Amino acid sequence: MIVITKNNVPEERLQEIVQFIERRDGMKAHISKGTDRTVIGIIGQADPQLGEQLKSMRGVENVIKISKSYKLASRDFHPNDTVIEINGVKIGGSHVVVMGGPCAVESPEQIDEIARLVKAAGGQVLRGGAFKPRTGPYSFQGIGVEGLEMMAEAGKKHGLLTITEVMTPEYVDVCAQYADILQVGTRNMQNFDLLRKLGTIQTPVLLKRGFSATYDEFLNAAEYILAGGNPNVMLCERGIRTFETYTRNTLDLSAIPVLQSLSHLPVISDPSHGTGRRELVEPMSKASLAAGANGLIIEMHTDPDNSMTGDGVQSLFPDQFAALLKDLEKLAPIVGKEFNTEKAPAEAFKEWIK
Repeated sequence: MIVITKNNVPEERLQEIVQFIERRDGMKAHISKGTDRTVIGIIGQADPQLGEQLKSMRGVENVIKISKSYKLASRDFHPNDTVIEINGVKIGGSHVVVMGGPCAVESPEQIDEIARLVKAAGGQVLRGGAFKPRTGPYSFQGIGVEGLEMMAEAGKKHGLLTITEVMTPEYVDVCAQYADILQVGTRNMQNFDLLRKLGTIQTPVLLKRGFSATYDEFLNAAEYILAGGNPNVMLCERGIRTFETYTRNTLDLSAIPVLQSLSHLPVISDPSHGTGRRELVEPMSKASLAAGANGLIIEMHTDPDNSMTGDGVQSLFPDQFAALLKDLEKLAPIVGKEFNTEKAPAEAFKEWIK
């Protein structure tokens, strides 16, 4: 259920409406302010009479029952696009953000050099895993907190935001201490203890779609974080599991406009995991932007053939990453997007040109 107020209702009156709702056991109210009107989302099992009582209150224009199981993630609750701003970088709406870097942090020298190249190419966010969930127990699992420290230092040095994956509730606070954005991987999309913990902080969260998750399941996972009190959630389409074996996953491009029609949250595309093939990252990045994606998260490595995770086959070389960003800059205004990037000197990537 949502309450829509009349134009320019005073803050004092809004709080009175919120208090009226929250006096009932198990009921919570979430406020979303628009230009003129305010929407109050009601979470919990509402008394059938509550809607009629709210309609009669001063300052209330309408009360609408939302049938969707996800309330706060729905456009019914928040009609306008959510734009998350982190240290001047805007994610959502017409803005396009590019996150680039290796699958995993391997050494101070590696992450520093990659950070320099991400910045030179025009990227805004440095990606890198310190804790890696792997299918096999003997695969490289990441270097832990030490890797977080390395990435934070490289990001600060080169003026980049940082994003890293968090795997358990116990590591949320320490990861948030070092990273600007926390990523929830596909295997943890329905790790509800982790999602609840992420709802207790304000650090932005990039939630990746589970490889067999429906849109409804995906948005309900986001709802856990939003309901906990963290409004800074981004959705990430990273490919789903189908019968096809040529690609690592099948990147569901239709997810981008579908999710944007259902939800106000920013939608990011991951063409690296979505295809698992270097030669497909460029066309699927452009297709994602054309489909309306608010950003891209792309694997880039200076020596992908020898990466410690073995994911080098889907990682771009630095010159390929830079060339792709220049193409995306040209494409962005055609599809109604703003792409803020710095012009990179070609010499910065000369040694990687193949």
